Amino acid sequence: MDSRLLNEKSRIFLNADPYAVSDYVNQHVGSHCIRLPRSGRPEASLSHRTFGSLDLCRISYGGSVRVTSPALETIYHLQVLLQGHCLWRGRGEEHFFTPGELLLINPDDPVDLTYSDDCEKFIVKLPSTLLDRSCAENHWRRPADGIRFDARHDLSELDGFINLLGLVCDEAEGVQQIPQVQEQYTRIIATKLLGLLANNVSREELGESCPSFERIAQYIEDNLKQDICLEQLAEVVRMSPRSLYALFERHAGTTPKHYIRNKKLEKVHACLIDPTARVRNITEVALDYGFLHLGRFSESYKSAFGELPSDTLRRRG
Repeated sequence: MDSRLLNEKSRIFLNADPYAVSDYVNQHVGSHCIRLPRSGRPEASLSHRTFGSLDLCRISYGGSVRVTSPALETIYHLQVLLQGHCLWRGRGEEHFFTPGELLLINPDDPVDLTYSDDCEKFIVKLPSTLLDRSCAENHWRRPADGIRFDARHDLSELDGFINLLGLVCDEAEGVQQIPQVQEQYTRIIATKLLGLLANNVSREELGESCPSFERIAQYIEDNLKQDICLEQLAEVVRMSPRSLYALFERHAGTTPKHYIRNKKLEKVHACLIDPTARVRNITEVALDYGFLHLGRFSESYKSAFGELPSDTLRRRG
């Protein structure tokens, strides 16, 4: 398999104690436990690089090691077999992965893998938010219960994918690290995975049933005096809460909750500063926009506008 998938520049362990390597993997790549053979002294090796929001890892345990984990929770594991074989157990199935095959582990999949003595893997750890964001950017339909991939894939059917991983490793091991380049590569990998690997994402572009950010923002603007919680907003616009988070992060650089709160504060400020607006007292305006805790409201208002609401009202005369 491709020797470009990390080299000695990225070496962290060589002929090391498998438990030391396992501890390092737990910190950087994914939570798991290992079970060593009763006889022999396996020697493990590991190379590792962080690349944007990805972790790249090349690992061998040097023995018939069993690796288990209840679930990876918020990350996906893309595993390419470089040599040897690996027995995968999952979903009531068993399969011996060999070089040329790719295993993709979903966040909620239990992990049960047994390495052969000569097994070596290249692993990419991807945060679930990266794939969610890619769905939103491409206007694809993300299932409400999360993105799920089939476990088994043949690299020969994934046009150019192994070369893409090689380019990413070249960049990761380069002298100059450019965050913008890393961001572009991670986006390409996420889009490639969603576009090439069998999964439950509908790649038909979203229509009117999934509003644009501008339409969601207008809905919020029209209902600022209502208590708009995340779950209610997700139901109204027919998106999952996770997709909403990704959409607001991309377009507004904040969470839906903070966006709504800031818009409510802006409305209160506009009322207090407008001499034509009928304002009997600050409490009434604050309650109109759902600020029930007046102390916290005053703190948030001052943080946003640099003065207390009473100062704003006083200045308008």
